Amino acid sequence: MPREEGRKLIAQNKRARHDYHIEDTYEAGLVLTGTEVKSLRAGRANLTDGYALIRDGEAWLEGVHIPEYTMGTWTNHAARRPRKLLLHRREIGKLIAKTNEPGHTLVPLSLYFKDGKAKVEIAVARGKREYDKRQAIAKRDAAREMERARAARLRRR
Repeated sequence: MPREEGRKLIAQNKRARHDYHIEDTYEAGLVLTGTEVKSLRAGRANLTDGYALIRDGEAWLEGVHIPEYTMGTWTNHAARRPRKLLLHRREIGKLIAKTNEPGHTLVPLSLYFKDGKAKVEIAVARGKREYDKRQAIAKRDAAREMERARAARLRRR
């Protein structure tokens, strides 16, 4: 059987980009059980309530929902169990330093397979205030409106 290549997206956390200013991103491997991998291969995961934290010098992913594998038996996994992240010691040190700053947290942005291995993209993020969110929505709407006007002008020619 040929080896898997490339990147296959499983889940994205679009809410994180809306609620946080993303400052830095890291790619981490995941320690998973067999039924979790099978459930991910079926494209089932939810990152919305997920967050990462550093505990005892190890990185952990909490609150991510990977539903039980439907064909699994008594070996099935708990859907919201904490999962260990695989990062280099230097990266963990940087994350500890950045998350100790007030207002900073670690959020998962996406979950994907890269060359057959499950990976998660985590970000050091700072929470947006309500007016920042409104400003971002207004900017996006203005850009969309300008693009519509430009397309309409090109059609008239």
